[in-house]
Amino acid sequence: MTAFVPDLPRTLAAAMRRGFVGKCPRCGGTHLFRAFLKPVDRCGLCGQDWTLHAADDFPPYVSIIITGHVMAPFLIILGAMTAISLWITMSVAVVMAVVMLMGLLQPAKGAIIALQWWMGMAGFATRSGKVEVEETPAKI
Repeated sequence: MTAFVPDLPRTLAAAMRRGFVGKCPRCGGTHLFRAFLKPVDRCGLCGQDWTLHAADDFPPYVSIIITGHVMAPFLIILGAMTAISLWITMSVAVVMAVVMLMGLLQPAKGAIIALQWWMGMAGFATRSGKVEVEETPAKI
């Protein structure tokens, strides 16, 4: 029986791309998330422990910044070039903001988890590609 050899990413961008699309940043072979924002505990193929991440509030900040930078010019142009009423403009803005924020939240979290893994942050091994091993209690 041959052991699975993961296809390690060569660059940080490659690892973050895998996380952005919801794949394991280490091997790219399985899903990173088991629910909308809940990562799997361990990759089913390469065994990487994803419980070590500490993405916390950073993914929402990234989603808000991107959404704001996309929406601001759109709303300025919409307000300046059209004669639609304010309540229609605000309705469009709210719907657009919710859709963009919800659409960017999981990809942002995946990319940030990949960044932490690649950089050896938040308990991940300092060398990319190394699998953190579960600590087993010492036998007396």
